[in-house]
Amino acid sequence: MTTTGRDLLPTEVEDPSFTTSCGRRIAVRCLRLAPADRPISRVALDVGRERGGVPGAWAALTADEARALARLLLLHAGLAEGGDASGEPSREGVASF
Repeated sequence: MTTTGRDLLPTEVEDPSFTTSCGRRIAVRCLRLAPADRPISRVALDVGRERGGVPGAWAALTADEARALARLLLLHAGLAEGGDASGEPSREGVASF
């Protein structure tokens, strides 16, 4: 199995990552593996090291898993903003990529 590299997301974002307020860099990329018999694509989520150097974590998600994670993140972002769990995300304080 060989990798074809980390492709950018379909939006062609130059840097598909951001740094959280606590200093962790979170990157999201499309990971494509190209075995001879069946290519595999995953959404790679990479949570980088903490400021103190504690190692981060990563996950390779199927498209359905990535959508489920996105739904949960939006739901909890709404709750954190004092929302009613309607799933409607607020754009307040969100920087564009």
